[in-house]
Formats: sequence, structure tokens, C-alpha cells
Amino acid sequence: MITTQLLRPESIVVVGASNNVHKPGGAILKNLINGGYQGELRAVNPKETEVQGVPAFADVKELPDTDLAVLAVPAVMCPDIVETLASEKQTRAFIILSAGFGEETREGALLEERILETVNKYGASLIGPNCIGLMNTWHHSVFSQPIPNLNSKGVDLISSSGATAVFILESAVTKGLQFNSVWSVGNAKQIGVEDVLQFMDENFDPEKDSRIKLLYIESIHNPDRLLFHASSLIRKGCKIAAIKAGSSESGSRAASSHTGAIASSDSAVEALFRKAGIVRCFSREELTTVGCIFTLPELKGKNFAIITHAGGPGVMLTDALSKGGLNVPKLEGELAEELKAQLFPGASVGNPIDILATGTPDHLRICIDYCEEKLDNIDAILAIFGTPGLVTMFEMYDVLHEKMQTCHKPIFPVLPSINTAGAEVAAFLAKGHVNFSDEVTLGTALSRIVNAPKPAVPEIELFGVDVPRIRRIIDSIPENGYIEPHYVQALLHAAGISLVDEYVSNKKEEVVDFARRCGFPVVAKVVGPVHKSDVGGVVLNIKGEQHLALEFDRMMQIPDAKAIMVQPMLKGTELFIGAKYEEKFGHVVLCGLGGIFVEVLKDVSSGLAPLSYEEAYSMIRSLRAYKIIQGTRGQKGVNEDKFAEIIVRLSTLLRFATEIKEMDINPLLATEKAVIAVAYPNRKIGLFFYSLGHIFYYSVVILSTFD
Repeated sequence: MITTQLLRPESIVVVGASNNVHKPGGAILKNLINGGYQGELRAVNPKETEVQGVPAFADVKELPDTDLAVLAVPAVMCPDIVETLASEKQTRAFIILSAGFGEETREGALLEERILETVNKYGASLIGPNCIGLMNTWHHSVFSQPIPNLNSKGVDLISSSGATAVFILESAVTKGLQFNSVWSVGNAKQIGVEDVLQFMDENFDPEKDSRIKLLYIESIHNPDRLLFHASSLIRKGCKIAAIKAGSSESGSRAASSHTGAIASSDSAVEALFRKAGIVRCFSREELTTVGCIFTLPELKGKNFAIITHAGGPGVMLTDALSKGGLNVPKLEGELAEELKAQLFPGASVGNPIDILATGTPDHLRICIDYCEEKLDNIDAILAIFGTPGLVTMFEMYDVLHEKMQTCHKPIFPVLPSINTAGAEVAAFLAKGHVNFSDEVTLGTALSRIVNAPKPAVPEIELFGVDVPRIRRIIDSIPENGYIEPHYVQALLHAAGISLVDEYVSNKKEEVVDFARRCGFPVVAKVVGPVHKSDVGGVVLNIKGEQHLALEFDRMMQIPDAKAIMVQPMLKGTELFIGAKYEEKFGHVVLCGLGGIFVEVLKDVSSGLAPLSYEEAYSMIRSLRAYKIIQGTRGQKGVNEDKFAEIIVRLSTLLRFATEIKEMDINPLLATEKAVIAVAYPNRKIGLFFYSLGHIFYYSVVILSTFD
């Protein structure tokens, strides 16, 4: 619950206020005073009558009614103080800075519960405990530094960690990034990241509210709520970037499939962010750099011109952009020669445009004008200008200021000399600009933004998926574990996923007869052993009946062999799709190259079921191996539309068969005309402790009583 008293309190009391500004209770009072808070400011300190010039009360019982209370006292004192203020002083907002709660001990957790019960009873807001506080344009209720420039056009920052919020602010302030609000939710006992985002979404005013949100998240408690409100805000014109900490995972649990081995909770986070349209970042520098980019005019394309007087940074920036799938097109022809003629001898205009160390502000102006007005293949401009200290940069930065005010194409200033040209950079930032001091970080951030998908449509695309039949099949499965092959086949058929013909039998005559009917060559695989290829249980390209009969006899002698499966030998590019259920998130769907490549290369992309066609295409095109799917070096590409269709159909199947825990279809054999699943049955083994390592298989792990 986020109340008006939290956002715009008419009165604030600091409980535990101090004259020592190096203590939280002293620092927060100082920040409130220096921030120009216009309401009634009060303090509680039993030893003082005045703290930092603010009237002090010995006990909260002596206070007049107060909107917002900031508590900087030991954890054990907080529940009673909250009860008194809420019940007797009409306090409807609390910020608890204190630590020593549920993050430390069970006793601390019980204190939190008492506080939560009280604030909920009286309809009050609670930030924390164990946080640095909250600041906005109305009040600076934080004990930390730095205090950024706060205005309504700035960025909203929501952080799970107070210390991380401080470090993000440190990074942002040096870049000139301004803020509208900073939320440190701490233990998030009542108000967490999702709650703040929901409030911003439900109360969004396009005329007044910030359109840029930066998130630092340590735990996603409600993925559906985060997805809904983040994507809603983005559709309303907002831009959101986020760090999700704790992405690594030991992966110690045994997995039953390639998907189970590759997928993790981080795969779910990645899929969630993709579905919502959130730009994912992996460091504070990336996050604040993305935030700065968000403040500039929106990019309309992927082609960049780099203007610099230093060759090395231009080359490194070119590399960073290229790695991210962005372009630095070569400039040549009549216009390029015309531009070169207006620069000093030795200047280069091939892109990067190097005006040399002796280049003048006029040269910079000319280059920007050409990129803006004459070069149609340029969508944005990156200007790298620093100094070794021999000259000042005021005039050069004045040109940048002028052109950033008038040009339609975005201009990204890279001003690396934040010490040597500190005064010049400060003057540039004071005019309301941002600065990207590191060109590689900028290039990486630009690629993350350009490659981030739009929010997915919320509708489920059925298109021939037989949902009632899927439910009948699932409900008929008798027990947990690996399900029988005929159930798997029936599920895939119900979803409209094409399967190659196959036949399983422990009778040689039946196997040979099927091969005769479908036509040679065929593939034969043993049914029973887990690692089939390791024990000689897979034979490809069997071209005749005699050869098949010999292989049948040999493979039936393999330990644990129960039968032989035979299917036509198909050719094509091997693809892979799979899924794994992640608690709270639902099914994470993965796709990539198939066969052994899925384990070796681990080049997969992820999405959250159910998926739209647009999401499926985005997943496919984000693969590093996408050029293979397109076709390369004379090899024909595969039918991308069919691949996307199978991804969508599988995700729809999973949406209505939530009992499925893991699923692989590996490989899908793909040609330019079709994509078809090639599979063989697996033996039943345990749900949680298992291991598979096959070349061709599909598997489904289910729980019949899914919670």
C-alpha cells in the first residue's frame, strides 16, 4: 500500500534523530533540511530539545499528528513505536532504516510481522526495514549520499538493496543522469519492487510522471505482477532497464534432459525480461548508461557515425557496436570526399570520422552537419572528444551542446577526460546533458537497447492446438515420471507438432516390415539404455533389410535393451526446442541448434510460455547461430516460419498442461520446406534424480499432482 503520506507528507518525524550527521538519524535529518522540505519537520530524541535546529520530543507519545515517521532506532523498539504512531498520531507512512529484522534472526522476523500487522491494520505504508529510505522531489528521507539532482523529468530508481542504490547513484551522478525518485525497499516486508512498479503503472500520468524506470532486483517474488505492470508501463511509453542479481546457479540438481541441464532460474529471468520488454543489464555502469541513453531522442535505426579526434577509442567503439549487431557503415563516394576536403590533411572520413588531435570545433560542427543533413545512411552520431590537457574543451563541448539542441538524429557525447577536462565536462552536464565516459560501455548498452524486444501481446495463440484433447491425455496418465511414448506422441499431435513416423517392437519381423513400408534408409535405436549412443545403440543410414536384421540382433544383446525403434533416415539441419518448469515463473521455453550442439555450444534463447509468433521469431533471431538457420556458404536455410510455429505450439501445449516439468524435442530436422520432430521413447526413471545423454530423443517429465 503506497499512501499520499508516504509520497507527499505534510509532516515528517525522525525517530532517533541526532546532531551527529555521521549517524543515520542525523544524516537523514540533515538531508531533509538541505533538501528544502517545506512541511513540518520534527525529531524524537529523549536527550535533546532541539536537533539540528528542529524541535525535538522526548517520546513519540508527545508528538502531534504526523504523516510520515522515519525510524532510526534499534529493531526491538520499532514495533511499539509504529503501534503508537499509527493508533494515536494518525501516522500513515513509515520508513524503517534499522537492521536486525528478518534478514538476521527469527526473532527479528517476528518483529517484522508485528510491524506489518500494525501498518496493514491502519492502512499505512511501510518502506523497509533495513533500507536507506526514500527520496523524491517532495522530501529526501534518506541517510545516504550522494543526493542527485531531483526533478520530475528525471529517472525513477527502485532498488532491493540500499547500498547498491547508493552505488548506482554514484555512477549516475558522474554521468549527469537526473532522478525523479529513489526507492530503497530493503527487506520489502510490505512494499517491494513489484509493488512500486504496480503503483507507478496504475497511477501513471503521461503529462507529469517520469517515463524512465531503472530497477535493481535481488528477488522476484511475483513474476506475473512484474511482467504485467512492466509491460503495461512500456506500452504507455515508458522505458525500463533492470539488473537481476544472483543470476549464477550451481546447477547441482541432476537434470533429466538437455533443457533441464541448461535452463536455470536465470533463464526464467531472461525470458521474463524479454516478454516484458525490459532491457536487461549486468552492472551498475550498464544500468546507468542505459538510463542516460533513454533520456536522449529515440533511435530510429542501427547505423552509427563515429566522430572523434582519437583513433583508438573510435576503433574500440566500432568493435563494441559490431559485436552487438549494430552498424558503423563505411562512408565513401562524392559526399565523403567533399567532407574530407573541409578537414585538415590526414583526416579520415571512412567512419570513424577522425578529425585528428588538431581538429577544431568548426570541424566537429561540419562533420555533425554532414551526418545530420546529407548522409542518409546514418541514424545516430557518437562524438568522442577528450584532451591530454594541452587545450581546453569548452568550445568543442559548446558545439556539442548546440547540435544536441537542434539535430533530429541522436548525438551521444563520449567525453572521457572527466579529470583533465573536469571543468568543461561539469559545464556541459550543467546544461542538462549526460556524458558517456567509456565508449565500450556505451556501445554495449546501445546494443542491449536496440536488441530488446517489444512487450509481448498477452493473448494466447491457439491456432489448431486441441486443448480439450491435451487435457484428456494429461488426465489419463497414470503416474509420475517419464511417460510412455504413446502419450508423448499423442500430446505432440494434439499440439499440431509434426512427428516422423516410427515403429517400436522387440520382434525383428515387425521392425523389418515397417522399414520396408516406409522405405530405406532408416535409423535404428535401442529402447531401454539411457545413453544409447555410448553403448552402440544408435545406427544411422541402414540401407537394406539384411543390414537392419543384423543390427536388430546385435542391439537386442545390449544390457537393458527392451525393444528396437526404427524410423526413416531424414536429412536436414538439427534444431532443438525444450521447456522446463520454474517455480513462480511457469514454463521456460528454450530453442537453438539441436543434436549434440545444444550441450556443447549452449547457444539457446529463452521465452516464457505462452509465446506469441513475434516472441518466437525474436528468440530465433537472437541466436548466435542464426546465420546457419538463414543459410550460409551455399547451405540452404531452414523454414524459419515452421520453426517459430513449433515453438508457439509447444508453448501453448505447456500453458494447458502445467503438469509437465521438463520436455525436449531434440532434434527437429529442418529443411527449407519443413521442420519435423525426430524422436524415440525413453524408459521410466525417477522424477528428480536422472540423467540423459542421447543424440535423438524427446522426453517429458510430469507430476500428476502438480502444486
